[in-house]
Amino acid sequence: MDQLKGVSMATITKKELVDRIADATNLKRIIVKKIVQTFLEHIIVELGRGNRLEFRDFGVFEVKHRSARTAQNPKTLAPVQVPPKRTVKFKVGRLMKRTLSTNLRGPTRIGAARKTKDRTSI
Repeated sequence: MDQLKGVSMATITKKELVDRIADATNLKRIIVKKIVQTFLEHIIVELGRGNRLEFRDFGVFEVKHRSARTAQNPKTLAPVQVPPKRTVKFKVGRLMKRTLSTNLRGPTRIGAARKTKDRTSI
């Protein structure tokens, strides 16, 4: 993590991502926006159902169940009951892990990080 000190991180919005995809695919922005929004909605629905989403080389989204527990209020030190809840865990995939570990700024285009010749699936 010491490598990241002093490195500023840009925030990429959904609109910017839609613009980039539209430019790269020559599709209308309104169509790309609908596709991206539908994709995100499906991720939310599937996670809400408790399903695991695996995007090969990108990563895996999983729902984790947290048990009820007793925590402590930091100001008053009084015990506080925390109810059980579900959270989403993301495990980084092979391609993303390799890209992040070799280049802090990431590839400039999608295919730039793919160097494996033995890939059989996407």
